[in-house]
Amino acid sequence: MTSAQHTNTLDLNPTGHTDHGHDQDHDDDHGGASHSTFKGYMTGFVLAIILTAIPFWLVMGKVLPNSNITGLVILAIAAVQIVVHMVYFLHMNTSSEGGWSLLALAFTVVLLVIMLSGSIWVMYHLNTNMMPHTMQEMKNMP
Repeated sequence: MTSAQHTNTLDLNPTGHTDHGHDQDHDDDHGGASHSTFKGYMTGFVLAIILTAIPFWLVMGKVLPNSNITGLVILAIAAVQIVVHMVYFLHMNTSSEGGWSLLALAFTVVLLVIMLSGSIWVMYHLNTNMMPHTMQEMKNMP
C-alpha cells in the first residue's frame, strides 16, 4: 500500500464520508430542512419578540374590555408564535425528512388537544360538583 492510498483510507469514516468539522462546507443532503441564515434567525427572533410583547401590552394596558376576548386573542397569538418557532428555528416544512416531521407534529397536536381538553373538562366538573354553590353552604362547611 502506498502512502497516498494509506492516507485516503484513513480520511474515510465507516459511512464513506471524509472526516471534517461540522463548520466546513459540504454538499451532503441529510434529508432534513436546510440551515437558516443569520437574516432568517433574526427575522424569527424579531417576530417572536413582537408576538410576546403584544399579549403583554394587551394585559397590562387593559386594551380589550372583556377578559374572555383578551384570553382568546392571546391564545391566537400563541398559536402564531408556535408556527414562527417551528418555521424559523426548527426549520420544519412539508419537504423536511420526507414529511415525517410534519406527521410527528400532527400526532403531537392531537395528543396536546386531547390532554388539554380532558384536563379542562375534569377541572370544570370538579369545580361544579365539589364547590359549594352559595355563601350559606360555604359557612356551614366544617
